[in-house]
Amino acid sequence: MAALTLCQIVDVGHATILGLNCLIDDTESKRESTMNEAEFLAQAEDTLMALEDAIDECDAALDFESSSGVLTIDCEDSNTQVIVSRQLAMKQIWVAAKSGGFHCDWESSQWTCTTTGESLDELLNRVLSEQSSQPVVL
Repeated sequence: MAALTLCQIVDVGHATILGLNCLIDDTESKRESTMNEAEFLAQAEDTLMALEDAIDECDAALDFESSSGVLTIDCEDSNTQVIVSRQLAMKQIWVAAKSGGFHCDWESSQWTCTTTGESLDELLNRVLSEQSSQPVVL
C-alpha cells in the first residue's frame, strides 16, 4: 500500500477525505509495542535515571537537567545540547542531536534506534562524541 501524502492522518485504516475513500498505510503506527503504558513509563524512567548516573560518572565535560521525562544533556565544551525524551504515545525514547533526530524502540531488553540499529547507549556515545571535543563513553 502506498502512503497517502495529501493529508495528515496517522491511524491505519480507511478514511474519507474530500469525498475520496483512501486506504492509509502508516508503517510507524503498525509497530507493535509489547509494553503497556505503565511498563513503558517505568522502563523509560529507569533508563533516564541510569543515563543521569552515567553522566555523573563520566569524565567528559557534560552536565544535564531532567524534568518530566526530558533529559537535556549539555556538552559544555561545545555549548551544544542533546535531548533525550520519552514519547508515551509511541512508546519510544527519542534523541535530538545536531546530527538529527532518532527514535528508539524497546527490543530484546534494550532501546534500539529504528534508523541506525544502534543501542541507545551506542547512539548517545556517538552523538555526544560528535558534539564534544573528546570521546564520550557513558
